[in-house]
Amino acid sequence: MTYGRKQVGPNRYREDIGRHFEDFRVGDVYEHRPGRTLSETDNTWFTLLTMNTHPLHFDAEYATRSEFGRTLVNSTLTLSVVVGMSVSDTSQKAVANLGWKEIRLMAPVFTGDTLYAESEVLESRESNSRPNAGIVTVETRGLKADGTQVISMVRTFLVPKRGHAVDDVAEG
Repeated sequence: MTYGRKQVGPNRYREDIGRHFEDFRVGDVYEHRPGRTLSETDNTWFTLLTMNTHPLHFDAEYATRSEFGRTLVNSTLTLSVVVGMSVSDTSQKAVANLGWKEIRLMAPVFTGDTLYAESEVLESRESNSRPNAGIVTVETRGLKADGTQVISMVRTFLVPKRGHAVDDVAEG
């Protein structure tokens, strides 16, 4: 995570999280921490919340008869958790996500698995339409604690330049 602090008054400081456009360098890899162990409750609630009715995610008896032999973590939960772990290092200051592509699932995730994430900066360029911002593209990968890669995706977002983020503006 990228943390800093800024003084907002006499003897008063506010944490500052995230990166400005100028902080991104193509080829840099950010290892996101902490990791997250996915529980049965996480999986069941997320599956119900998203109205995913596939029994592999919440019917243990059904899942024991599958090739996996146990319930699978909902793949969109895996996606959400891995992206969430990347936010403080990549898009905490972003104005908007601009797109997602190449979401790939490489290995199953089961309840009890601990996931970690890392993001590699693939591209960084100034915005043509917003002079105070730039466009950054990262590949984010999710890995189990044993190093098995389970997911990857490419995400592009609009991020402000230094001095132009919402939390850079003086508050009244």
